Amino acid sequence: MNTFFKGFLTYLRQLANIKDAIDTDAAAHNIRQNIYFRGPNVWILAFSIVIASVGLNVNSTAVIIGAMLISPLMGPILGIGLGLGINDTSLLKDGFRHLIVMVSISLIASFLFFFLSPLKLANPTELLARTTPTFYDVLIAFFGGCAGMLENSRKEKGTVLSGVAIATALMPPLCTAGYGLANFSLRFFAGAMMLFIINCVFISLSTYVMAKILGFKEVEFPTEAHAKRTRFFITTVVVAVVVPSVLSAISMVRENALTQNAANFVSDNKVLEHSYIYDYKMDAKNRDCKLSLYIAGDALTAADRARIMASAPHYGIDTTRIRFVQHKSRDINDSFSEEFFREVYQQTNEDLLQKEEQLRVLQEELLQYHREEIPHSQISKEIFAAFPLIKDVSISRGVAVSRDSLKQKDCIMVMTEGDKSLTRDEQKKLEDWLAARLDENEIRLIHTVVK
Repeated sequence: MNTFFKGFLTYLRQLANIKDAIDTDAAAHNIRQNIYFRGPNVWILAFSIVIASVGLNVNSTAVIIGAMLISPLMGPILGIGLGLGINDTSLLKDGFRHLIVMVSISLIASFLFFFLSPLKLANPTELLARTTPTFYDVLIAFFGGCAGMLENSRKEKGTVLSGVAIATALMPPLCTAGYGLANFSLRFFAGAMMLFIINCVFISLSTYVMAKILGFKEVEFPTEAHAKRTRFFITTVVVAVVVPSVLSAISMVRENALTQNAANFVSDNKVLEHSYIYDYKMDAKNRDCKLSLYIAGDALTAADRARIMASAPHYGIDTTRIRFVQHKSRDINDSFSEEFFREVYQQTNEDLLQKEEQLRVLQEELLQYHREEIPHSQISKEIFAAFPLIKDVSISRGVAVSRDSLKQKDCIMVMTEGDKSLTRDEQKKLEDWLAARLDENEIRLIHTVVK
């Protein structure tokens, strides 16, 4: 057993080994070359900004992804991370300088587009999605940066960098910030810039970590004093970046948990005895974390309040932070939020679509039933005319079961009555005629003589 585990661990080490597949010198050279922002890169950035702005303006995800793929924004950010990792202050300064230039051009281009664009969306969902950073954005930026650094370092290049450009989404936040400037909206500008800064910080941080893990060659200093000064500067920058970033990530996790708990709490307590919670507002960013519950219908009873307060601790909500905003029934139309109406409309629309689908299925089944319906009266008249000795006819659909195989077959059951027996030829003729007339292969004919 011990030998098996040793062999398995050896296999895992070989499987995860990356030393033979990376070239740190070539990666460092490649990252340095991609930092500099001049010539074609300036125009490519401007073009990608316009494309991303168009995609955001018309809520087109495909267009936004296309802009991410051609954007050269990743270069300076990787350069900053590498500069931190190898104690190269000149690389760090170059990365910051070119990143500032890129951000400035991006903001100017997106500002001009949205300022001049005649398109105005009532519900710009793609823009709104870039104004509220979450902890997931932190994870995406960090691990995306790790993947980008590893792709730059390996000898055989693949398509990972394209995926990193899409995943980390550096371009859309800058375009959204430009939209905020063009529309004088601090909410859009501040939220989008926060998302962009989070992406930049954690991509740089992951690049720094990967540079240490992969063993990139550090810069050699002419004197020990110069080395101490540089290391102190780099350490200060790293601490200044890491500490606020970690605190921001913790804050995001807390806000996300509180928001999710509040949504679950409201959903489970939505319907009360003679009233209901039609909307709520959770101020997760505030230290007080107040939860405002907007209630329509009759005034809350003591039992309803007790029930709500009793369930709050199960969702991690402090009962002292809950605030009730009561509306009477006659004020409902004035107090309903746009979001509530949207939810009601969406639910109603889904119900209608479901009913339409059920109606369609029933109509198809009814049509199939009509197609399979046997014209009893007409068939009987034709049988009576062709076979005068038959006095009575019964026709129905049935199932024939074989004794040996127990297989089932759909068939047409025809029972006839008359004063005389049918000859074998007459019975065969009637069966063939019924098969052709009803378009069925299985005809079971039973003739009974009634005296």
